[in-house]
Formats: sequence, structure tokens, C-alpha cells
Amino acid sequence: MPAHVPLRPAALLLAALLSLSAQATLKPGESAPLLHTEAAVAGKAFAFDMAAALKKGPVVLYFFPKAFTQGCTLEAHAFAEATPRFAAMGATVVGMSHDDIATLKHFSTEACRDQFAVASDPGAATIKAYDAAAAANPERADRISYVIGQDGKIKFVHVGSDPLEHVERTQAAVKQLTGK
Repeated sequence: MPAHVPLRPAALLLAALLSLSAQATLKPGESAPLLHTEAAVAGKAFAFDMAAALKKGPVVLYFFPKAFTQGCTLEAHAFAEATPRFAAMGATVVGMSHDDIATLKHFSTEACRDQFAVASDPGAATIKAYDAAAAANPERADRISYVIGQDGKIKFVHVGSDPLEHVERTQAAVKQLTGK
């Protein structure tokens, strides 16, 4: 029997574990890490405070890899279009990436259409705290969306490459959460 055959199950196990870690996220019921960071809406920078946002209602926090890329722009357009529906349910939408605030000021106007805030995490501290780092580049976010309840707990998580699905699924989760 060749020497490499006994290693196959170990290699398969290692590959499975690595793929699970790439999809690791915070789970519903866990406390959402509070964040306070620089964000932009309508081209203007401001200090985003998760605790303050949660006092107003649930927060949809979605992570995206990079401003002005095709999928991220499509997702921002879809969230912009849906923001009035989220607001009617009492929810705040905020996107987050590793991009610097200067880039996000432009993105907040061009792609987000002045509808919602995008937050900067250039050091990836929040991305890491939310287990939202991309496996290929841990400094960048993966495409992950969270719905966080006013109690500060994760209520819903969606991981996937389809940007439009994030909007649809988080909207359904907020509707279920708020009953609106």
C-alpha cells in the first residue's frame, strides 16, 4: 500500500476544517461586538456608534469586500433601494469594509445613493470581531450580513456570494423580528 493512502483521510479532514473556518460567523443568540468607527453617508463622515443605533431599532450590518467592485456596487445599490423599507421597520442599515473613509465617502454617494452609512475598518478589527474575514485575505471582509436586535444579540446571519440575496434575506429577517 502506498505511503500517501493513510494520509488521505487526514488531508480530507484538514480541508473540511479549513473550509469551515472560512465560513465561521457569529451565531444567532451570540452578543454582537459593539463598534464605534468612522463612517460616511451622503459623502459626509461621521462617528458611527452601534450602541446608539441599537437604541433606535435593529441594525443590519453587512460586510463587503471592496468598494467600487462589481458585486459590492450591486449590493450597495440593492441596499439603497431597500433602505426605505428597512427604515419603515425601524431598522438601520450599515455596510462595512476595510476601505478607508475617503473611499467610502465617495462610495456612500455613488453606490449607496446617499441612503445608508458605510463604515470604515481599515485595520480589520471589526471584521475579525464579527468573524467576517475572507479566507484568502483576512484583512478584507467576506460577504456576510448580520441582523442585530435591540438587545445586542445576533438574530440572523447570511453568508453567500450573491449580493442581492443579502438584501432579500436580511429584509425578511427584520420583518420577522419586528413584525412590520
